[in-house]
Amino acid sequence: MKKNLYILSALFLAFSCNIARQISTSDFTPLNSFSQNCEGPAVDRKGQLYVVNYQKDGTVGRFQPDGKAEVFVTLPEGSTANAIRFDSRGDLLLADFSGHNILKINPETRAVSTFCHDIRFNQPNDICINRQDVIFASDPNWSNNTGQLWRIDKNGKATLLESGMGTTNGIELSPDEKTLYVNESIQRNVWAYSVSPDGQVSNKRLFFHFDDHGLDGMKCDRRGNLYVTRWGGGKIDVLSPDGKLIKSISTQGKQVSNLAFGGPDGRTVYVTLQDRKCVETFRN
Repeated sequence: MKKNLYILSALFLAFSCNIARQISTSDFTPLNSFSQNCEGPAVDRKGQLYVVNYQKDGTVGRFQPDGKAEVFVTLPEGSTANAIRFDSRGDLLLADFSGHNILKINPETRAVSTFCHDIRFNQPNDICINRQDVIFASDPNWSNNTGQLWRIDKNGKATLLESGMGTTNGIELSPDEKTLYVNESIQRNVWAYSVSPDGQVSNKRLFFHFDDHGLDGMKCDRRGNLYVTRWGGGKIDVLSPDGKLIKSISTQGKQVSNLAFGGPDGRTVYVTLQDRKCVETFRN
């Protein structure tokens, strides 16, 4: 009996410690390091973190693993980025919501160019990219709570995949690139699509519906779990590949806008907070 109680106590302690570790965040940058549009974290192959709107709107900040920071790029006048992803060559691709573009930055020269511009864009909000450098972009219209979904091919041509959606925001591909996830912030839905090798989407289905708070950026871990930032809720909810809520990770700020995985093992998580205007971090 004592042995069984010892085993149960040890399991409970391990479980408790694991939960505490998961929800413990710390500040990676000082408070008020960013504008209110603190967003779009992404980590390159060297472990450097890039985040948009560092110090002011229209910039991209770069951070070393030890926290050393710089303004990496100031975007052309009229452009404000909201998301960053890297293509297969290591170039940065940015959703430019105020300029209605997808921008590209050469990491060596820091030259900024327009990869895609389409007059049909509302304001590109978030993007993801597959190993063939095909981009998928969310495109909300915040004024009427609607949104669109786009595919942008390697030649910069934009194809409208769906219109008449809710306020499309966070977007992510599963690790095997067979499933595309798109959320709607105001309607609090996460949709899943099947994706073909050439970037066609089909079999749209409701993956998860939340009853409170907004939805913002999303990322998958290596196991395929989907991390959904809960803007206004001060947490990140984690959904399993079969659409079950498996855990919640609390943040110090409430306006959680996005996240990125980094570190040598891919388990260091960087989280952007728009109310605290900083980046928090935790080990996953």
